[in-house]
Amino acid sequence: MCSPRFFERLVVALLLKMGYGGTLPEAGQVMGKSGDGGIDGLIKEDKLGLDVIYVQAKRWDGTVPAGAVRDFAGSLDYHGAKKGVFITTSSFTTDGRQFVGKIGEKKIVLIDGLELAQLMMDYDVGVTTVNTYAVKRMDSDYFEEE
Repeated sequence: MCSPRFFERLVVALLLKMGYGGTLPEAGQVMGKSGDGGIDGLIKEDKLGLDVIYVQAKRWDGTVPAGAVRDFAGSLDYHGAKKGVFITTSSFTTDGRQFVGKIGEKKIVLIDGLELAQLMMDYDVGVTTVNTYAVKRMDSDYFEEE
């Protein structure tokens, strides 16, 4: 299993590959370390850094409890943030999912392990193409005589 630091880098790389941060140099930053205030990374959405997405990336063995989601929401409040993404290798409790649907001005997106794996495949992050197949059809223009 990968280290927490590696997982945080993977999550930020995936969000950048998905188009968040655009073409900005240094658009994504891994913050995770002791005393990070509950934020593992951030993505600057515009060149001036006026709009920022805060990221929480957790490798979790069991289901992520609602308390962890509430703690992340509190971290967003602490940083004055309005957007956050909480990504885990596991899943979220129903209470945690319901909580993000009830919060006010903040927008928090929860991504569980299954969705994370699909996004990694969709955006070619940490995956290798094993086979590709060509599907062919007859080119009717080729057979036209002039």
